Amino acid sequence: MTRTPPTSAVLTDAITLKPARPDHFDLAFTATTQPCPWPKAYGGDLVAQAAAAAMRSVTDGKSLHSMHSYFLRPADIGAEVRYEVEVVRDGRGYSTRQVRGYQNGKPLYVCLAGFAAGEAGAAFHTAFDEDVPGPEDLSTSADYLAGRAGGSMTEESRAYWSGGRGFDMRHVPGPVYLTVEGERLPHQAVWLRPFDPLRPVDGLTDAQRDLAALAYVCDYTILEPVLRVLDLAWAEPGLVTASLDHAMWFHRPGPVDGWLLYVQEAVAADAGRGLGTGRFFTRDHRHLATVVQEGLIRPT
Repeated sequence: MTRTPPTSAVLTDAITLKPARPDHFDLAFTATTQPCPWPKAYGGDLVAQAAAAAMRSVTDGKSLHSMHSYFLRPADIGAEVRYEVEVVRDGRGYSTRQVRGYQNGKPLYVCLAGFAAGEAGAAFHTAFDEDVPGPEDLSTSADYLAGRAGGSMTEESRAYWSGGRGFDMRHVPGPVYLTVEGERLPHQAVWLRPFDPLRPVDGLTDAQRDLAALAYVCDYTILEPVLRVLDLAWAEPGLVTASLDHAMWFHRPGPVDGWLLYVQEAVAADAGRGLGTGRFFTRDHRHLATVVQEGLIRPT
């Protein structure tokens, strides 16, 4: 059987929206969740699609600077989600949008998104960790999983982790697919880049597409430092995880077609919930974005 080569079209297909007639707010779009081997759609689909919807509602050149999201219900896989955008405020320097996602007649996602015109000011960002090995020195997910088996992993989930997510991901100190590779420390880093150059997306500039790409890919691994410190792997039989709420700040523009370093840390875990943080850096040390996410973590 010939396998389809991994492609970043998974992302660009996810953030390709169709205009629709609004039922509740000012504008509406529809988008389709992408295939994955779990009972519910990937949460990054919702964040990225909502980001795209919000950006398409801002026409005066302001750039997305923050998103604050809640995941209300699971989304069906391969099904249409309707995003309704409320124009909350348009100011000279800043604008605000509310986006709600609906499926099967029920709200499943809501966020507030902030946009900024930008102005002159001093610059600062946290330091890039020079000690992290480069991506060329690390195994791909496909190489790591080749010939391995265990836990709840299926051929479908192996293929998804190996090449079905649109991005090549390489872990430091090691992945947490079947077992927790490396020490049980509350931090990790992931090098990532699209499997091939990102395609144009109707209704978005390339810069807007790249912001949506960060919103899309951030959710795949943000809870992994929490899993790592709890000694839980994704293939742990009976493990249930879900995104609960999410915040993201976009500090400065930068291309997403090259390697990015996603530095992550576990902040807390208790009562079936875990909180993780993440920072995206380019290879030339620019800090592009910061993520904070809380998720459900329910072992057997």
